[in-house]
Amino acid sequence: MNPAPLILVCDHRGEGLAEKVSALASEGYRLELTRGLRQTLERLARLEVNVVVIDPLASGGGVELDAVKRARPKTWPVPVLVVADTRDPLPALVGARTLEGAPWDLIRRDAPPEEFLLRIGLLKAQVERELEMSVLRHRATHDDRTDLLRPHSFQERLREHFSAAQRHGLDLALLMLDLDKFGQINKLFDHTIGDLVIVQVGNAIRAALRAEDVAGRLGGDEFAVLLPYTKKVDAAHVVQRLLEEIRGLTGRVSGLAPDTPISASIGFETFNGSDLDSEVTLRLHTEEALSQAKRRGGDQGVYYRSLESEGQEPPPSSDG
Repeated sequence: MNPAPLILVCDHRGEGLAEKVSALASEGYRLELTRGLRQTLERLARLEVNVVVIDPLASGGGVELDAVKRARPKTWPVPVLVVADTRDPLPALVGARTLEGAPWDLIRRDAPPEEFLLRIGLLKAQVERELEMSVLRHRATHDDRTDLLRPHSFQERLREHFSAAQRHGLDLALLMLDLDKFGQINKLFDHTIGDLVIVQVGNAIRAALRAEDVAGRLGGDEFAVLLPYTKKVDAAHVVQRLLEEIRGLTGRVSGLAPDTPISASIGFETFNGSDLDSEVTLRLHTEEALSQAKRRGGDQGVYYRSLESEGQEPPPSSDG
């Protein structure tokens, strides 16, 4: 059973806000009272607050509202109801500027409890709609099994990062990864086992990356990773780390025979901001390197430009 929604009542002005909203307790809300900014920030850090009702001490309350906005959790948009004298236009101006992009509303100081209840309900409904939309947007752009980007979304990010690297002369690396002999796993075991392998590989990829890196599942057992601000040497380190992480899944997937090897082939290419003409070329080079890694037996990474230095003309890709 979920607990009742928690309202943080911030009576910074000390003019009886707690008494005005006390009737909300009978409507199924829990109330937590604070009487100063420091106390309010401490409660926001410690409690899972659903709505903030604040009567700022200062006219307009800019400093207090800004502090409250910064203290709210990034993963849960806590709405703010600002109590003010509606004859004073400053709170509306300050609130619009300070709380921009966040759910908030303004209520007059002498409003009856029924109006507090109505406005709090409207704010909660707004947040719920925004969260539902956020979930839908996430599902539209992220793979259901791995929570990595879907192919179209990954391609969009690749285009954006390539354009930025080209414009500012930044380094960029692209990796593409295929699991070795994954078709045999699906033939020898139930498809649900193959799905578990995909999930574990997705987890391994996320664990190996930085916050600014971008990973996607391109389909089946094929993945891609975009590494901004990354030169060849650092990209090679990431490739090695991914190979080790995926190799380390052997014997750790429930339902899969312990001696069934799990490994990957990885191809990668780099861009220094000016040495490739488009993200299409970057991706084609990476795909060619991946094909070479598979042809050489898998469980290894191949850098596209090493093929050139070896005097090879990369053959056309024939692997799926």
